Amino acid sequence: MAKRALITGVTGQDGSYLAEFLLEKGYEVAGFLRSSSTGHLGNVEHLRAQLRFYRGSLDDEISIERAVSDFAPDEIYNLGAEAAPADSFKRRVYTSNINALGPLRLFEAALRLRNSGKDVKIYQASSSEMYGTPEVALQDETTPFRPNNPYAAAKLLAHHNAHILRDGSDRMFIACGILFNHESPRRGMQYVTRKVSVGVACIANKVNNPPLNEAGQPIVTKDWKLEMGNLASQRDWGYSKEYIAAMWTILQQGTPDDYVIATGEMHSVEELCEAAFAHAGLDWHEHVVVNPEFVRPLETTRLCGNRSKAERTFGWQPRVRFKELIGIMVDADTAKFG
Repeated sequence: MAKRALITGVTGQDGSYLAEFLLEKGYEVAGFLRSSSTGHLGNVEHLRAQLRFYRGSLDDEISIERAVSDFAPDEIYNLGAEAAPADSFKRRVYTSNINALGPLRLFEAALRLRNSGKDVKIYQASSSEMYGTPEVALQDETTPFRPNNPYAAAKLLAHHNAHILRDGSDRMFIACGILFNHESPRRGMQYVTRKVSVGVACIANKVNNPPLNEAGQPIVTKDWKLEMGNLASQRDWGYSKEYIAAMWTILQQGTPDDYVIATGEMHSVEELCEAAFAHAGLDWHEHVVVNPEFVRPLETTRLCGNRSKAERTFGWQPRVRFKELIGIMVDADTAKFG
């Protein structure tokens, strides 16, 4: 019989790529959709006929229990979250409910399923944001966590609860992927990489009615400026399609563990702007301006991952590098906003 996988956050960037990946491997795949979502399935619209869907929310224990008990998955990938770290400052309580308590509700539903005789493996999407502003140059699985935004703090509570259920008497198979930033043309526009690639596309194509930014304003001003926050902020950016393969591989290991997935290269938002505009034949200095409204109250920076454990254990390493990734995103948005 085919394996069954339940994906929370299935319509998001990672969830959609993972659904495609698992279907290609012959899995039966179910997606957990927010109750408030419309009939449009976003990034998995093209998979509508191949997926099974359950409606609910990570703050609704009954809907989680219904999905887990009815579908009885072999694997659960918890990718659902209140996802934007910058937005979490405005929605602290809700972010904590979804990102911290949501996974615990899911873990307990899986534990009840296991106790009824069905083994289940869980992938928990932990985050490099949990490191905050680390004191070491490269962060690995042993680096202390010092979260400095509500998103990261909530993710860390879920991470600790995963360890408690894994290492304690329950001995659940919960593996945590500590993924550093990973991007693609399917990334939401509230994330800085996609904001830049969309902004470049709208400027290059002289789009008169651009989409809105995180403040509800046109992403590009009438004089073709892209308003940004802290240009000095640095991240380790990889390609989402490669990172979801790591998620699956992490669950195929004999024992559950934590793994950092990262490129090991750090780039600033300024470098991001430079690369994206240059790919379209534009000078970023002529179009990028800093708007203090988009600067976080407390900045996370110097995030750069040491993937050596994943590389040593199951041979994972990135192939798509920074400039190629940005080029993929700019090309996709230039075609979309043409």
